Amino acid sequence: MRESRHHGPCPRLAIPREIKVLIAAAFVIALGFGLVAPVLPQFAQSFNVGVAASSVIVSAFAFTRLVFAPAGGALLEKFGERPVYIAGLLIVAASTGACAFAESYWQLLVFRGLGGIGSTMFTISAMALIIRLAKPAVRGRVSSAYASSFLLGNIAGPLAGGLMAGFGLRVPFLVYAGALVVAAAVVALQLKDARLAEGETKPAPRPVLTVREALGDSAYRAALASSFANGWSSFGVRNSLLPLFAAAALSAGPEIAGISLTAFAVGTAVVLTFSGRLADSWGRRPLILTGLAVNALATAAIGFSTSVPMFLVVSVIAGMGTGLLNPAQQAAVADVVGNDRSGGKVLATFQMASDSGAIVGPILAGLLADYLGFGWAFGVTGAIVIMACFAWIGARETLEPEVSVPAPGAAGAPAPGAPDAPGVPDASGASGASGSQRPQPKSASAPDTQSGPSRTTIEE
Repeated sequence: MRESRHHGPCPRLAIPREIKVLIAAAFVIALGFGLVAPVLPQFAQSFNVGVAASSVIVSAFAFTRLVFAPAGGALLEKFGERPVYIAGLLIVAASTGACAFAESYWQLLVFRGLGGIGSTMFTISAMALIIRLAKPAVRGRVSSAYASSFLLGNIAGPLAGGLMAGFGLRVPFLVYAGALVVAAAVVALQLKDARLAEGETKPAPRPVLTVREALGDSAYRAALASSFANGWSSFGVRNSLLPLFAAAALSAGPEIAGISLTAFAVGTAVVLTFSGRLADSWGRRPLILTGLAVNALATAAIGFSTSVPMFLVVSVIAGMGTGLLNPAQQAAVADVVGNDRSGGKVLATFQMASDSGAIVGPILAGLLADYLGFGWAFGVTGAIVIMACFAWIGARETLEPEVSVPAPGAAGAPAPGAPDAPGVPDASGASGASGSQRPQPKSASAPDTQSGPSRTTIEE
């Protein structure tokens, strides 16, 4: 087994309270979203449209997320994470409630699409808070905990949504809207001081990482590719085609569609129990490459499922691949941005890559399903995910190994008071990192595609 990249004893850091609040809110959001996912395509088809048209409903949500992402990043920098997060939740709640009263396909399309504006607002805000508050050594674990909470909601949500469909396809939308209002209330009450770092009386100005600088980092470019593929497969095709495949190819109802989405979430949740820690010890790239490969092969196999049990097993395996990928991918992007810089537009671009895949994927896969069959739709989706692997093969590892500093008096330890001793104050009273120190970053004037954008300060 590969040894940890962190040498010597490393104390287990606690997850900040603000992140725990976001984790709790993520569960409520995912629970509501899971209620709608299995019934949305069939609700669209109740207006007498085909597979491609019903897939457009899923893509519309992602399309408005994509278009509004740059504005969302600007709002984040102007107003702060908390108000943008709350406003985003309330916008999605209003949009989802309106979907329940849609009287035509076009009304449903507009109402669902407007929800994407709020979605990108709370998604970018949550990502910015997590990146700023989580230290590098726990980023994988924090991303895993956040994703686990989201998936617990996704596990319960689709199952409950499929059962609620028996009371009418509009009922899950009303319940989802109520869940979002609850999440907004939790954040408003518990995240009052999230914008301030510990010990600060006002927000400290931070240097801005531009998208152009980030694109000089091979890891960020690879993350854009894998984010696009993941959006195509896990967010777009999974939510739009899995329920339709269950109904058309397996002659199953909305209950099986809900169970299949739950099976995917269960596979992801099981892997998330350890993938975050592995990303913090083994590195980001091994987990990303493995996750992409597993998800690609399992997704392609879904189109060849001939029975409900086989369909559910392959769905679980595809979810396991996503569980390996997501925490490491999020941590890699966080490594690129760092705690000491503001990267609202960088995060928005990363999110836009996922949304682009979630837009294009359901439409093209829906057309393939209409004209060539579901086997082609899922097969092409798997090929798209495999292509993202090649981007990461040539990308750098963003988790930098920490260099242990010997205890005073130990062999090789610097003499007390030495001016260059890590962790020992110099004449100005400044000190290095306690216990470990990262290598000095390169100058900002010399970006390297293999080492990424330089940092103005050492990341703690």
